[in-house]
Amino acid sequence: MIVVRSCDGGVLKVDGFRVRIFERLSLPPVRYRLKAIKEAGWNTFLLKADDVFIDLLTDSGVNAMSDRQLAAMMSAQDAYAGSRTYYEFLNAVEGVLGFKYVLPVHQGRAAEHVISKAFVKDGSVVPMNYHFTTTKAHIELAGGKVIEVPVKEALDRRSRYPFKGNVDIERLEEVLKAYRDRVAFVRIEAVANLLGGQPVSMKNVAEVRELCDRFRVPLIIDGSMIDWNVYFIKEREAGYGSKSLEDILREFVSYADVFYMSARKAPAVRGGFIATNNKGYYDRMVVHIPVYEGFLTYGGMSIREIAALSVGLREMVDENLVGSELELIKYIVEKLDNRGIPVVLPPGGLGVHVDAAEFLNHLPRNAYPAGALAAALYIASGVRAMERGTLSMDRDKDGREVYPDLELVRLAFPRRTYLKSHADYVVDRLTWLYRHRDLIGGLKWVHEPPILRFFLGRLEDIGNWGEELLMAYLRELGEY
Repeated sequence: MIVVRSCDGGVLKVDGFRVRIFERLSLPPVRYRLKAIKEAGWNTFLLKADDVFIDLLTDSGVNAMSDRQLAAMMSAQDAYAGSRTYYEFLNAVEGVLGFKYVLPVHQGRAAEHVISKAFVKDGSVVPMNYHFTTTKAHIELAGGKVIEVPVKEALDRRSRYPFKGNVDIERLEEVLKAYRDRVAFVRIEAVANLLGGQPVSMKNVAEVRELCDRFRVPLIIDGSMIDWNVYFIKEREAGYGSKSLEDILREFVSYADVFYMSARKAPAVRGGFIATNNKGYYDRMVVHIPVYEGFLTYGGMSIREIAALSVGLREMVDENLVGSELELIKYIVEKLDNRGIPVVLPPGGLGVHVDAAEFLNHLPRNAYPAGALAAALYIASGVRAMERGTLSMDRDKDGREVYPDLELVRLAFPRRTYLKSHADYVVDRLTWLYRHRDLIGGLKWVHEPPILRFFLGRLEDIGNWGEELLMAYLRELGEY
């Protein structure tokens, strides 16, 4: 964002880019939307993109790329091994993040797989501020267990605590004392996805680093959305308002023994990487790259994507380019909150997070209120959101449901993609849906995969409530 003084007082935040290529959107009629969600098994992941009006499923792999990234892709040296482009990428990682050893991988969950292979064994525990779905799956498949130690404010959606992604330092110390030699590593996700895109403070990551040093445990940082985390530090943490995003980033990641990211997010490229300054950790991980990802100098990515990633790393801390979607998220959250619609506060990164358990407080958790609300939102708007509640958890070993701390519907905003008119439409349709929330019923399984079931699972509406919602929409708002 370009920040300037306003003639009326205060400041103006102006987007530091312009749009030169666009994609046409179309809004399918409501009858078609009901048909589409039924065919998708009431799972927004299984909707066809052509049937979606505004796609807020994720910020992963759908961010707008810059002209410089596209230009870099054209001049990349396309070689299986030893490409000049790979070595340019190493220089970019060291220049922006300060890490010497780098392992490219095809996306963030590939990094989690390699890290889990290298560090986790049967009986290991991994304390973290909060889990992400794929992270938890890889740790558990390797025989480990996730222990979450978020601050208490993180689980209160109304709390305006500015850094709800923080680790509870006292609880972390208790875990490190209790498990000692069984701790594989401590993980910090910045920002914390399933807590509503909430950031981690610089003070907190420094305190975690001190504990890791004392107990001789590696600290691993997931920086997939690190651009937004450093933006919030600059906005919210004392002493950082005058510092550049680049300097804040370098300080934050300096606390990590291992840093990894899905490049599909902040750098706007389909890929990812792991980075470290510890040669021993590098050697432990690098042996897995040829087995699971490809040769070391491309790691499952195309060379063209590696070229674009080098540019994206530098652009993700460009003061002019970061923050436009965060301001749009803030705009929507404040509008919804003023209308009494339950959203996670304060506005975070990644997207707008609606508290589905409170929105649909007439539904029990085993009726999957977040999944039902995501489906209902699609029917009422053509907007595709993502369930981040009970469906996103897998059952325990005895087949019982595991209920998460928060039952959310996430409307993720890709970087530099949507406009204020789209935001106003989302607010309007969520408002209509909230006024008709009593029409929304639960869901039940038709096909339930055993792992990461939310990706490919299929459900159906209990009591045919989708038809009732359709009729109410037609009476009040018409075909569209």
